[in-house]
Amino acid sequence: MGQAATLPCIGGKSYVTELYEWFRKFINECPSGLITLHEFQRHFCNGTVGSESAEYAEQIFRTLDNNGDGMVDFREYVMAISMLIEGSAVEKLRWSFKLYDKDRDGAITREEMLEIMQAVHKMSVATALAKPNPLTAEECTNRIFLRLDKDNNAVISLEEFIEGALDDDWIREMLECDPRTVKVERPLRRDTALGTHG
Repeated sequence: MGQAATLPCIGGKSYVTELYEWFRKFINECPSGLITLHEFQRHFCNGTVGSESAEYAEQIFRTLDNNGDGMVDFREYVMAISMLIEGSAVEKLRWSFKLYDKDRDGAITREEMLEIMQAVHKMSVATALAKPNPLTAEECTNRIFLRLDKDNNAVISLEEFIEGALDDDWIREMLECDPRTVKVERPLRRDTALGTHG
């Protein structure tokens, strides 16, 4: 009794400090407390100012929007980021499954997987978030389906998705959402970027 709870640290910061920063940035960019898809693409996904990562941002937004009202509130946003950073491997994979299951029918088709893989590939190249994958989006999709679709019914169930990813580091790395893609990154001010001061 009387022991202080130990807070997880992220990059040397306590979780509470990190949470406060997310809240401050969120309220600064979206004073209403709600984010539309357009605002999310502009402020909350790295590199989404260009068309190369707009598709990926849209899928992330759809996954964040738990109640399907076309808006993401701070609670939905921070719960997702918190889970992507602090959650267990299974929790992260459950969230990623929702990202790939575009029609929310509880199964991922090859077309759904390929669409997200193509969007992730475009975004990764545009933002240089990850080292380039030597495989194309189609090759990644084929490889994932070959390993995960155990019953060969041309869809991946949540159970197949989680079990397969937990058994294969390459697949888990390919399927888990990188939390860096959904955190606010402040762009350089124009005068700073141009090297002028004023």
